[in-house]
Amino acid sequence: MFDTKIAFIVRDDLPTWQRLNVVAFLGTGVAAASPEIMGAPYIDAKGREYGNLSGQPMMIFESDLAGLQTAHRKGLERELTLIPYVHAMFSTGHDAANREVFQAEDADSMNLVGLAIRGPKKVVDKVIKGMKLHK
Repeated sequence: MFDTKIAFIVRDDLPTWQRLNVVAFLGTGVAAASPEIMGAPYIDAKGREYGNLSGQPMMIFESDLAGLQTAHRKGLERELTLIPYVHAMFSTGHDAANREVFQAEDADSMNLVGLAIRGPKKVVDKVIKGMKLHK
């Protein structure tokens, strides 16, 4: 139904609250990078307007650090939209600090805890091949 696919990969050794936090932040990154995925606002039976959601499904997978790093490398090679979240970002309190600790990461071996990927469906499927859906 969709030409593109959105996949979130979250590290499998994180506590549940951190996994949810990472996915929430990655979702905002996907929406910002691809505003065309956003649907119209919701309107209830009384005519009250609510915010809009993505019109495209998003699949959530889990992986270890090595799997995240492999997906990151493959995503870069295939020039997909990538939104990474590194472990050091848990220790910051604001967006500028997040960018600072992100930039300090080893670009070829990031300590990833989450990664959002968006691109052509078949290409994204190759990048996430073998990963398990999050339980």
